[in-house]
Amino acid sequence: MKDELDQNHSQEIALFRYGLIADLVNWPPGQRGLYANLREKAGRSYHIPCSRRTRVAEETLRDWLAAWRRGGFEALRPRPRADLGRSRGIPGPVADLLCSIKDEEHSLSVALVIEKARATGTVPEEMALPNSTVHRLLSRAGLMQKRPDEPNGNDRRRFCFEKAGELWMADVMHGPQVAVEGGRRHKAYLIGILDDATRVVPFCAFAFSEAVGAFLPVLGQAVRRRGIPTRLYCDNGAAFRSHHLELVCAKLGIILIHSRPYIPQGRGKIERFFRTVRMQFLPRLSPEDTKSIEAINRALWGWIEGEYHQAPHKGLSGDAPLDRWAMSADALRLPPADADLDTLFLLEAKRRVQRDRTVSLRGVLYEVDATLVGETVTLRFDPARLGQPVEVWHKQNKTGTAKRVDLYANCFVKRNHATKALEPRNGPDTPPPSGLRLRNFQPGSDQNEGGR
Repeated sequence: MKDELDQNHSQEIALFRYGLIADLVNWPPGQRGLYANLREKAGRSYHIPCSRRTRVAEETLRDWLAAWRRGGFEALRPRPRADLGRSRGIPGPVADLLCSIKDEEHSLSVALVIEKARATGTVPEEMALPNSTVHRLLSRAGLMQKRPDEPNGNDRRRFCFEKAGELWMADVMHGPQVAVEGGRRHKAYLIGILDDATRVVPFCAFAFSEAVGAFLPVLGQAVRRRGIPTRLYCDNGAAFRSHHLELVCAKLGIILIHSRPYIPQGRGKIERFFRTVRMQFLPRLSPEDTKSIEAINRALWGWIEGEYHQAPHKGLSGDAPLDRWAMSADALRLPPADADLDTLFLLEAKRRVQRDRTVSLRGVLYEVDATLVGETVTLRFDPARLGQPVEVWHKQNKTGTAKRVDLYANCFVKRNHATKALEPRNGPDTPPPSGLRLRNFQPGSDQNEGGR
């Protein structure tokens, strides 16, 4: 259990670190403005997982950025400290000196504060004063906050990226009623993704839910068809704030951006696309198109590929979305050849294995290996294919797959413990009592003839 908690904390910390550097991972090292961006991030307050600190030093951000470029998402997981168990505190008189120097000359950097403190002769020469430690000290004293130099109010401006794949927008639209099994009808939701620069729809589909389980397959199809975007811009819905979406974006190197609550103006392009769907596509639907979710999605893609992508777009100066895509897709990132996208976009759920070797997943019973009875396992599954075999992971290792329980087939499986449990007390050759004459009964065999 402790190892599992440590893994969860490690993953949570790595996600926080990636969130701070996500918009910088694709910047070339040394590009102008990079260090100014780092200094700006270092001046903010954060809710840091598993820590009471609220600030992150600029040097630390630079180290995280280098670690991500060196080893990807896994390199952002915390490692045990080399000085674990040794005191790293700064003596009180030295701490007071550092704070007073910074307070008197607020413009001094941390390095200059340390240099000036040593020049006073108060700090012993053998005492180590790491920049990160002094930075934390000054931050807790409230001396690292930058003076406000920006006007109040929200600065809202129109924007449009130049290259395809630089920014994708994602959102959900309430759709029409679609037939489900049993003749009933259920409201469908249109989950859409739109490329900002070209207005091309990488992928969209109707689903009966707007949860993360419905959004991830749409994102997976979009990546397979149109490559990996640099940024994914969405609102603050539960599907877009999910832990698993953060993991997927971190592993693919996608910057996940959420709009400010109750300020939808930044998502105007995809809202305009949804308006086009309501005005041009929904009125054309026939009863045959809404008889199933598959039928309405076929009609949707016939309209997108046949009309929407081919028609001149006012926001593109009269160019068609596909034409603009062809002119600006030279910098598109494609998934690596060895990337297992099917596994990456699977959902995860933790379950405890019952004594009958089963786990329940969304109302479906699955049977796992008998050695896992009583253990907590992680099931990785595709929500659109419930009932199909699912992956079983235990202690960060894949132990196999779990299949749906076949109750009828289990009637014919011989239980190894049954014969031993009903063995006569006087030995195997002693005739059993009349009530136990059917102890070795197997359904479908001829052993029951003697009991008639």
